[in-house]
Amino acid sequence: MTLHSTLEHVTERIIERSRNSRGAYLEKTNSAESGKPSRNYLSCSNLAHGFASCAQHEKKALAGEVRSNIAIVSAYNDMLSAHQPLEHFPNIIKEAAWNAGGVAQFAGGVPAMCDGITQGQTGMELSLFSRDVIAMATAVSLSHNMFDAVLCLGVCDKIVPGMLMGALSFGHLPVIFVPAGPMPSGLTNSKKAMVRQAYAEGKVAREELLQAESKSYHSPGTCTFYGTANSNQLLMEFMGLHLPGTSFINPGTPLRAALTRAAAQRAVEIARMKGHEITLARVVDEKSIINGMVGLLASGGSTNHTMHLVAIARAAGIVIDWDDFADVSEIIPLLARVYPNGNADVNHFQAAGGVQLLIRELLNAGLLHPDVMTVAGEGLEHYLLEPFLESDQLVWKDGSVKSLDRAVVASTETPFARTGGIRLLRGNLGRAIVKVSAVNDAHRMIEAPALVFESQEAVLNTFKTGQLERDAVIVVRNQGPRANGMPELHKLTPALGVLQDKGFRVALVTDGRMSGASGKVLAAIQVTPESLAGGTLAKILDGDWIRVDTCSGELSVMVAEETLSARPLPQHAADNDQGCGRELFHTFRQNVTNAEHGASIVVG
Repeated sequence: MTLHSTLEHVTERIIERSRNSRGAYLEKTNSAESGKPSRNYLSCSNLAHGFASCAQHEKKALAGEVRSNIAIVSAYNDMLSAHQPLEHFPNIIKEAAWNAGGVAQFAGGVPAMCDGITQGQTGMELSLFSRDVIAMATAVSLSHNMFDAVLCLGVCDKIVPGMLMGALSFGHLPVIFVPAGPMPSGLTNSKKAMVRQAYAEGKVAREELLQAESKSYHSPGTCTFYGTANSNQLLMEFMGLHLPGTSFINPGTPLRAALTRAAAQRAVEIARMKGHEITLARVVDEKSIINGMVGLLASGGSTNHTMHLVAIARAAGIVIDWDDFADVSEIIPLLARVYPNGNADVNHFQAAGGVQLLIRELLNAGLLHPDVMTVAGEGLEHYLLEPFLESDQLVWKDGSVKSLDRAVVASTETPFARTGGIRLLRGNLGRAIVKVSAVNDAHRMIEAPALVFESQEAVLNTFKTGQLERDAVIVVRNQGPRANGMPELHKLTPALGVLQDKGFRVALVTDGRMSGASGKVLAAIQVTPESLAGGTLAKILDGDWIRVDTCSGELSVMVAEETLSARPLPQHAADNDQGCGRELFHTFRQNVTNAEHGASIVVG
C-alpha cells in the first residue's frame, strides 16, 4: 500500500527540520559505536570491579570476551502494582541470557512513582520531573562501559519515556523494552466512574468508594484503563522497541515468562551482530517517531505523549511539535474504544485483536511506515505476529485479521471517528491539546464565562458549595512545569462530569495536565505559554467569555487585545518550593522547557 501523502509530507518536514540536530546525534552515536563497549578497553582494575560479584564462569566469559554482556535497567519496586512483577525478571533474564550464550548483569535501578497514588497530593508536583530523573538514572546505569546491549524493564507513565530518553544517550547499543503486562480485569471502568461521581456528589461514603477502587486496582500488573502506562506499551510496539505482541500479556502467566526469556535471548542475538547491528539509534528515527504518533492517535492514547514523544524525539536529535500531531491526526482514524474512550479495558482490547490488528489495519491503509528497523528485524510486518505457547515453546503466528469485537476495535473502513483522538487548539490564549476521543460531539464546542482558580483544590471546594452549577469555562492556571511541575488535575474529572450530567455546559482550560485519564468533559490542557511564563491565561478574569472549539481549532478569550495588553501580569505567589522533596527540584522548575518542547531539562 502506498504511504499516505500527508504522512509522507510530515515525515519529510520533520527530517528537514531535524537535519542538523539529527546529524549531530548520529555523529555522536557513530563515534561511540567505533569504540563500543568492550571489556578489553577497560583496565584490569576497571574490569575486576565490573565483574567482582559475578560467578566464576561469568567472570571467565567476560574477561575473555567470549560472551556478550546484557545490561538490565529496572524500575522494580514492590509498592506499585505495575512494577511489582519485575522483581523476578532479572533472574529469568540472567538464566536465559546465559543459555543463549551471553551474560546479564543488573546495571541499575530507576525511580518509579505512581500518579494514581499521588493524584491530588503534593507528591504529584514531582511526577513529570521524575521522567528526567529516570533518564539520568538510566544513563548512570549504563555509564560503566561494560555492556553490549540493554534490557529496560519498566511500564508506567514517566518511566518508559524516561528510560528511553536516557538510553538514547547510548544509542550505539541495542535496546529492548520488557514490560510486565496489565492486571486481570476487575470492577469495570464504567462502574468505577459511576461510584467516583456519586462520591463527588456526596451520595456514597468513602468506604464504598474505597471498596470500588480496590476492586478495580486489585492485583499485580498495570491498571487496565487506557491511560499513559498502557499508551507507553502500545507506543513501544509501534516504534519496534518491544518484541511483537508483548504489551498486554498478563503478569504471572507462562506466556509472560516466555516473552521475558525471549527478550533476553534476542538481546544476546542482536549484540552478536557485526556490521548490521540493530542499535537504538537505528530503531528510533524519524519514521519510527511518526509510527508511534500514528499509534497513539489511532488508539486514543494519552495526551501526556504530546510531551513525552516530543522529549523522546529530541533525545534522538529529532524535532517534532504539536503541528505535526495536528496534521497527522487529520488523516488517522480512531480505531479503538478503550476506557476512558469507551467501556472496554486493555484486556478486552487485547482479546479483540489488540496492537497487531491496529498495525495491520493502518499498514494496509498506507498509514504507517513499513520500512523501519525494529528489535525484531527490518520491517514493521514483524509486528503483525502474535505470541503463543505450544507445548511450552514460544511461537509467533499471524495475529487477527479482523476485529473480534467491533465495539472495541474498528477497521479503517468503518472507524469510530475519521480523525485521530487529539486536537491542537490555537488562539489568543496560546496553544493547547484536547483529547477529543472521549468527548461527545455535543460538548466539543463550549463558549461560556470564565471562572478562574489557582488550584484544583479551590475548584473542588467551590464545587462542594454548589457555586459551580452554571455554564462556565473553568480556568485553572499556574499549573505549568515552571509553576509547580505540571501536576495532573485528574481529581477534577468526577466533579466536572457531575456538572455536565446535570446539563451545564462546562469546559476546562489549564496550563496543567489531565493525562490519559482525560474523559468526557472538554479539556484544553497544557496551555502554552503557561501563566508563569507570561501566557495570556494569567490575565483572564472571572466573567471573561472564552471559546473552546475543537471543530475550528480555536482557543480564545473574547476580550479586546488592547484591554488584555493593559492588564498587568499578576505575581504568582510560589507555595510549592518546600515539602515532600519539592525543594530539591527548584533547579528543574527554573530551567524546564515548555510543554510543546517536551517539558524537560535534559533535552530541549
